[in-house]
Amino acid sequence: MDELLLRSLTPSVLAVLVRRGADFAAAEDAVQDALVEAVRVWPGDTPRDPKGWLVTVAWRRFLDATRADTSRRRREDRLDEEPAPGPAPAVDDTLQLYFLCAHPSLTPSSAVALTLRAVGGLTTRQIARAYLVPEATMAQRISRAKRTVSGVRFDRPGDVSTVLRVLYLVFNEGYSGDVDLAAEAIRLTRQLAAAIDHPEVAGLLALMLLHHARRASRTGPDGSLVPLAEQDRGRWDTGMIAEGVRILQAALARDRLGEFQAQAAVAALHADAPTAEETDWVQIVEWYDELAGLTDSPVVRLNRAVAVGEADGPRAGLAELAALSDSLPRRTAVAAYLHERDGDLATAARLYAEAAHKAPTLAERDHLTRQAARLNAERR
Repeated sequence: MDELLLRSLTPSVLAVLVRRGADFAAAEDAVQDALVEAVRVWPGDTPRDPKGWLVTVAWRRFLDATRADTSRRRREDRLDEEPAPGPAPAVDDTLQLYFLCAHPSLTPSSAVALTLRAVGGLTTRQIARAYLVPEATMAQRISRAKRTVSGVRFDRPGDVSTVLRVLYLVFNEGYSGDVDLAAEAIRLTRQLAAAIDHPEVAGLLALMLLHHARRASRTGPDGSLVPLAEQDRGRWDTGMIAEGVRILQAALARDRLGEFQAQAAVAALHADAPTAEETDWVQIVEWYDELAGLTDSPVVRLNRAVAVGEADGPRAGLAELAALSDSLPRRTAVAAYLHERDGDLATAARLYAEAAHKAPTLAERDHLTRQAARLNAERR
């Protein structure tokens, strides 16, 4: 069973059902039923037209659910007849669906969560981790969003800033290695940049390209994480970096700074450094100051503490870190790194081991465990 194929087809199938008159919540349920059926049937009999098969099965499931619900009989009379099985139109509805899910009736945070779950294919746990909230809290938020849009006509597209937030989180989840969504997020952001002349759209595209250019160097042959300072810069995609920098420079020239442009500026400074030792950390701190003024994100403050530790010394970084909550993800790992830089290997080893227990991914946990073991070996 090709899980990536199913993920790639889900947004387009969902868009077809919404366009034919299904409300969003019912359409999502029908598509999920069709995906379950595909997992059961396809291994022994894969259809020649996977999208057409999913559309047909999902539409039948939607019709069955609609007929069973007496409160929707009036709507059922207006539904088109069930389409005959066959190839579905080769139309990319994904970006349109992102805008429709960013519905004005939803708060931006609820719209992002709903879109990540329904269109991006992320699990509730992955979305909760991105938002730094408990999984149960995110499950309730998504359920409320579904109830809010149930029965709502999706004829009023949402705000571009909400769509950008969704695309950014989808890219980050793909970049983390849990689900390969990064390339799809870049593709959709390119489409958006071609359709909308907006500096923050350009800033997000630049940010994605600059990060994606390093993807080949981020893991070793055994799948282990390779920190930025240890990456083989000869494996970075210089063409993609050049494109990202060019797009960023054009966006910054418009003097309408936003958080994605500021983040892209940080990424560009990393990409511009011939070696890790030649990184312009002073400028990076300045860009994080700009970011802190644009957003109150604790992740920005955490990254700024790292940059301060590189620019002004590890003790300055630890002083910045002291103001951040112990519950902030990856704070312990940053503290371990700064203590190691400061020469306190015992504390660093203990903190690396503690951070490993909190790590959100297996690759990150293994990396932190190896760091703790390395320092313990050096201390013997």
